[in-house]
Amino acid sequence: MGTRDGNRYVVTDAEKERFERDGYVHLAGVLTEDEVADLDPVYDAFMRGEIDVTGRDLYDMVSGEFGTDPSEYAIFNVMLPRKYHEAWQGNIFEQVGHTIAEQLCGEGMTLDFDQLLAKQPGRDDAIFAWHQDQAYWINTDDRRTATCWLAIDDSTVENGCMQFLPGSHLEPVRPHRPAGASREEQHTLVTDLREDDHPVEVPIRRGDITVHNEGIMHGSGGNVSASSRRRAYINAYRSIETVRRERELGFTHSHNDDQTVLNQVDGLLATE
Repeated sequence: MGTRDGNRYVVTDAEKERFERDGYVHLAGVLTEDEVADLDPVYDAFMRGEIDVTGRDLYDMVSGEFGTDPSEYAIFNVMLPRKYHEAWQGNIFEQVGHTIAEQLCGEGMTLDFDQLLAKQPGRDDAIFAWHQDQAYWINTDDRRTATCWLAIDDSTVENGCMQFLPGSHLEPVRPHRPAGASREEQHTLVTDLREDDHPVEVPIRRGDITVHNEGIMHGSGGNVSASSRRRAYINAYRSIETVRRERELGFTHSHNDDQTVLNQVDGLLATE
């Protein structure tokens, strides 16, 4: 297991090998209890609607609903929270996550976007459909990615922990389709498991993270627990050159990005 050294998490050779082989890795104890506790008040302020978020950057990933009471959402989603709460910029998770990304992927990595995803207790409909991140992102020559998924609460099978299909990042990206009638109606993209796929559930503790590659198939089940929330905080790192190219196109990962830009990005998605 890796260890913390100041604002750096030292990744072991075995953890690097698992990331390259499986497309994801579980890193334990990345943040301390005190560090996670410092994130709690801001996270909950977002969930109570006390921090202003523009348009579709706060919405329900199941229904596509936005602009209503977020406590009713099946999958509470905030895109770019660091934009709406600037005090979070440069926080300890961003710092530690950057050191992990460069150890797993090499130098020249930068934060591409951040995101909050939460499931309230008793929401068995809070199912995050199977997908690959590459279906949302532009295809460039430099495909290095490290998406750090931090557990703010213990993430269990019962409350809808992450599930991965090991090794699927080594295969071509599968066809994806909008979860709703169109991307305009429902931003979420989905794909399907095959009969011979064998996904694994990956429960992790508060303060642990999983790190995954843009090509790994992943999803999660609903929260069937009676009292356990499942809050996650995501920081996604890509190469500096890839992020520069995205921004040149006007693509910020905001759900408020211009539809013309999104259509252009869709045309640059990997299809091999």
